[in-house]
Amino acid sequence: MEKETVAGFDIEVYVVSFEQDKMTLRVPTAKAIASGMRPLANDKVLADALKTLRGKAKVKRTMWSRRAQEYEAKINSGDLISIAEVVRDLHRHEDQPEPSYSERQLYESALDRMVREVAAVEKVDRDKALEILSTSLQKKAA
Repeated sequence: MEKETVAGFDIEVYVVSFEQDKMTLRVPTAKAIASGMRPLANDKVLADALKTLRGKAKVKRTMWSRRAQEYEAKINSGDLISIAEVVRDLHRHEDQPEPSYSERQLYESALDRMVREVAAVEKVDRDKALEILSTSLQKKAA
C-alpha cells in the first residue's frame, strides 16, 4: 500500500506488480472490492483447487462455443477452484488428440492464472508453481 496525491487529494492505493507483464497496477483502497480485487487464496482453497485438478474431467456435450464461453467466464471469475476446473477439463495427456487452437488458448490462459496464484500463495517462483500443478494433473483419477 502507498499514499499518493491525485488531483489534490491524498489517497491510499494498493500497488500490485506483475513482473512477467512488466506492469504495475494501482487501485484506490476504497475502490478495491468494486474493481474486483480479492485477497489471495488461502491454503484450504489452494488444497481444494489441487484436488480439483486430480479429479476426472467433466466435459459437457454442448457446442464448443457455449463451453468456451463458460470456460472464459470461469477464468475471469478469479475463483481458483473454477479456474482449476477449466485446467482439469482442457488438460490433454500425450496419448490424447491435439487440442484445437481455441482450446489451447483457453487452457494456457487458465493455467497461467493458476500458476501465478499458486506462486504467490506458496511464495515460490513460476517454474516451481507449474511443477506443483503438473504433479496434481498427473495424479488424475482414472
